[in-house]
Amino acid sequence: MIYFDHNATTPIDKRVVEAMLPYLHTFYGNPSSLYRMGRVVKSAIETAREHVAALVDAQPTQVFFTSGGTEANNLALMSVPPNSKIVVSTIEHPSVIDPARKKNSSFLPVDSNGLVQPSSKEVFLSQSTSFDLVSVMLANNESGVIQDLKSIVQLLDDEKIIVHTDAVQAIGKIPVSFKELGVNLMSLSSHKIYGPKGSGALIIDKQLEVEPLLVGGGQENGLRSGTENVAAIVGFGKAAELALIELDRRKEHVLKLRVLLEQGLKTIPDTVIFAEQVERLPNTVQFGMLGVDGEMLLMQLDQKNIAVSSGSACSSGGGKVSPVLAAMGVDNSLAKSALRISLGQMNTAIEVDEFITILRSLVIKK
Repeated sequence: MIYFDHNATTPIDKRVVEAMLPYLHTFYGNPSSLYRMGRVVKSAIETAREHVAALVDAQPTQVFFTSGGTEANNLALMSVPPNSKIVVSTIEHPSVIDPARKKNSSFLPVDSNGLVQPSSKEVFLSQSTSFDLVSVMLANNESGVIQDLKSIVQLLDDEKIIVHTDAVQAIGKIPVSFKELGVNLMSLSSHKIYGPKGSGALIIDKQLEVEPLLVGGGQENGLRSGTENVAAIVGFGKAAELALIELDRRKEHVLKLRVLLEQGLKTIPDTVIFAEQVERLPNTVQFGMLGVDGEMLLMQLDQKNIAVSSGSACSSGGGKVSPVLAAMGVDNSLAKSALRISLGQMNTAIEVDEFITILRSLVIKK
């Protein structure tokens, strides 16, 4: 199979599996136990915490492990006091949009390229008379568009507003610094960087008090009760370590493939690459084809043993237009044709060429 859906999930790295195995059968102790095996397991968690912190230029004490990016996003948004006012961008992942809808929330528009415009403070403040938290994702999971988050943080700096960013798609693909961005909360996920599913993290500013979603055990310094998923956390740590070491090489590899892919797409009539002129993740291309049904094309490609996506894996299906493209003002018929290609480390130029050849045969009438 040609797998072009790495923004949905990545295959787990063999080196990550090797790091996890001892904690599945040999070191099986509960990390809260005081005897030797418990201490060994606890130490492995703390080592993983250090690796995750290093990947995003944070302190280990700022890393709180969760079951994934969705829980991290929910923890960030649902932990503020009940009457808090929240502003989120219209292109956020469902795990931000849905909890925001349960709060006193406003939604921040984006331009035709999917960018939040931090040109004036009034753009934000007009969304509400006052608000307590802003959530803007660092990189979009569908379009790959990278936000100028640092400018947004600087814009709101004097307002004492909490800023959260979903950095799930950004880590391991571009350099990410919690410290330099200046945000207060940052969500991460393991399975987007060749780690295991079921592990993520919320990075929290030390000066910020966050209310837990889960109580009754006191793990993760009281913020996330429940016995830790040790093997998954160890795997996340190993994946983070490798992602940091190999960041430049990985970025260069997928960017070369993306250039080749976009060159091929431009040879197919009536093809539109979304947000082509702005900064995007090096591995991501979202495009539409006039007169084509995107979901039908996805299934035809699947029959050819090629896996692509029509949008977020957490919200795809049902024939609905992508909320991200709708927020960008993309015409409904073009949006319904959209496909997303997200490249990974195992992909090759031969696979890209084969994909273009097959795509052309499916959409160009003989």
